[in-house]
Amino acid sequence: MANQDDDIKLSPTEEQWDEEADDLRLKSVGWKELWLKEDWWAIWVGLGIVLVAVLFFLNGGSIKWIAIKPGKWDNVGQAVSDLVAHLPQYLAMFFMWLAIFYVAVKAMGYKLGEFIPSFIFVFVFSVIIFIIGAWTHAHHYNLEPPLVALLLGMLISNLIGLPAWMDTGFRVEFYIKIGIVLLGATLPFTLIIWAGPVAILQASIVSITTFLVIFFVAKKLGLDRRLAATLGAGGAVCGVSGAIAIAGAVGAKKEHAPIAITMVILWAIVMIFFLPLVSRLLGLHAGVAGAWVGTSEFADAAGFAAAQAYGNVAENLEKIPGKQDDAVWAFTLMKVVGRDVWIGIWAFVLALISTMKWERKAGQKPNPAEIWWRFPKFVIGFVIASVIITLITKGYSFQDYGKIVKPELVGPVKTLRTWAFIFCFFSIGLTTRFRELASAGIKPFMAFTTGVVVNVILGFILSAIVFASYWSNLSH
Repeated sequence: MANQDDDIKLSPTEEQWDEEADDLRLKSVGWKELWLKEDWWAIWVGLGIVLVAVLFFLNGGSIKWIAIKPGKWDNVGQAVSDLVAHLPQYLAMFFMWLAIFYVAVKAMGYKLGEFIPSFIFVFVFSVIIFIIGAWTHAHHYNLEPPLVALLLGMLISNLIGLPAWMDTGFRVEFYIKIGIVLLGATLPFTLIIWAGPVAILQASIVSITTFLVIFFVAKKLGLDRRLAATLGAGGAVCGVSGAIAIAGAVGAKKEHAPIAITMVILWAIVMIFFLPLVSRLLGLHAGVAGAWVGTSEFADAAGFAAAQAYGNVAENLEKIPGKQDDAVWAFTLMKVVGRDVWIGIWAFVLALISTMKWERKAGQKPNPAEIWWRFPKFVIGFVIASVIITLITKGYSFQDYGKIVKPELVGPVKTLRTWAFIFCFFSIGLTTRFRELASAGIKPFMAFTTGVVVNVILGFILSAIVFASYWSNLSH
């Protein structure tokens, strides 16, 4: 079976593009998509975890025993002792994840014989990465788990290399979508209502501007307008998913989507390090930096890595205002609520332009149902998780929330969210092969890079100046 809607490996080949194109044509599956599509499985997994956590909480219990994470340590002996002391919990959590993924992966048609050993590899290294991040001095050396996971994965992939079949377990998009659904349980729905309109407005301004810049620069450089549109969508809407969706909508050539995907991956990796570094030098509030990342990053997974890394810095350095939640919440509101939800509309509009103006002879009119088919379904799970936790906790005072709800309900879900993100970040590194990123061509690179410059500058102005008061007051 073909890979799912967004789940393309970070080494875009024509074969993968064929799989994605085939999968986008599976619109006739109807209700079957509820158990065939990765977006829906992310919802079932994420909401399943949230509901189990809620049931335990309502009955006076908690899932925190299985939602284990490394304790802080000063020397290696402490780290090893902590790991040994909690080994049964780590094993229980491993089998929990393995059982969940076993069901999902089997239903989606992937080879379990390839996925299971690959996931074991991912999990073992994720434990090591999480332990490194628990070092008391980690933040001073920028050894945040997302960045460590990414760098370690890239070193393994590019210096050592792994068998191609192991890519089956490096499910970047699946892990990040589950993490996003779990993130909804830690982000109050009232906050989405309050800051959502600002996020959508800011995202719309930046997305439209970035798309137009990339599109017209690409046209000026003599590139095919379908490639120009695909590049523009990759930079303006939703990264890899946007490039794939718009390539299909405008009838792009087979090689167009991989070129755009390469540009997205290349600049997404650069921005993982650039945006937090500049934010730290400028001493930006965690919420402002998170909004800037959400506006200027090109992929959900890469953006979460940057936002979480900066949030960790803010949590540990007094000179950086704000909290980790501020950075992650602001990023989520900007990227998931502000940008990702527009992918279906963008696909429909560009399909309309393509069929009515660029290729009138084709005579094929786009179907408004495209908006639904292209819509990132996991966002639904994100919103539902937020609503569930908000309703469960609305009767608690602020003090009781901090003493009871946070450690017993929200905290464990947040820990499992962090594990999902580490699986994702490590998989990004493991599927990033630099030798395959060097073949896209100079003209697409120039066009996309022009959009990057505009995107980053405009995103900073809107996040740090125009809407700064919103982003710096998320947790107040």
